[in-house]
Amino acid sequence: MPKYSIVVPFHNEEENVTVLYARLKQVMEQVSDAFELVLVDDGSNDRTYKLLEEIAAVDSRVLVVKLRRKFGQTSALAAGFDHATGEFILAMDGDLQHDPNDIPAFLEKLDEGYDVVSGWRKVRIDSFILRRIPSSCANWMMARLSGVPIHDFGTTFKAYRREVIQNIPLYGDMHRFIPALASWYGASICEIPIRNINRERGKSHYGIGRTFGVFFDLLTIRFLLRYMTRPLHFFGGFGALSMFVGSCMAAALLVMKILNPQLSMMRYHGPMFVISSVLIVAGIQLLALGLLGELQVRHFYSSQRPATYTVDRLVRLVSTDEQSLLSERQDGML
Repeated sequence: MPKYSIVVPFHNEEENVTVLYARLKQVMEQVSDAFELVLVDDGSNDRTYKLLEEIAAVDSRVLVVKLRRKFGQTSALAAGFDHATGEFILAMDGDLQHDPNDIPAFLEKLDEGYDVVSGWRKVRIDSFILRRIPSSCANWMMARLSGVPIHDFGTTFKAYRREVIQNIPLYGDMHRFIPALASWYGASICEIPIRNINRERGKSHYGIGRTFGVFFDLLTIRFLLRYMTRPLHFFGGFGALSMFVGSCMAAALLVMKILNPQLSMMRYHGPMFVISSVLIVAGIQLLALGLLGELQVRHFYSSQRPATYTVDRLVRLVSTDEQSLLSERQDGML
């Protein structure tokens, strides 16, 4: 079993596949421990998978995971994590904007005992207005909301202990918030500077639209970190407050009606009557929503989480030792 697994998702990166493989191989062969490369094809429609298949045909340390369609970066990473067998797992992008020469620094921090090592693009070279300003704002908010004092949540270049990353459910675009989710499980987290390199080949798949989506994810993460296992505490609080205010208004109307039986409530206090009724009903609905959330949490922890991706095929070259073992088993059966 390899000690290190390098997970790299690809989508239409035919110009970068072989170059990145050569660089990863060169760096990892300088590490004394065994390693594997888990290369995930996220529904590419160019020659990316063909090149990955050719690489796997000549190197038994390479596992290619082909997804049936484009599921997105988070699901591609989840597929890679699920099929990685290393004790330590490192994830990076496949567009050559992450330098494989930074990998030893990640591995050094893992050996020191950290559970998550996050890359920090300390000196950024991308667009100041379209990328750097929105990214700085999102990272600042994420650090405050999660309580994890790191500077760069957005980069994929991170390293994890296997037992930590396997406990974190990944869906949507949650891969950028793994450190925040890991902190909920009590993981120790550190940050190291990494090089920020211009894209050498191909076309970037990132746009300004993805930046705006991050701010909605922040709200999700905040809710998950505080109320993931106790949603009734969130919805129940608002529900109880709504019912209390509505009940007070209804009680006031009842007192006025008792003191003045001839008073037409709908004529003189119609809006107050409607508001109190809506608040009571809304409070009951929020409480019911919180109870349904509690049931969902119970179901989540008592059943197996479904995968957010579908694998088309796995490609890996069988090593000489494995071939010998298979031959011995077949001879024994005969």
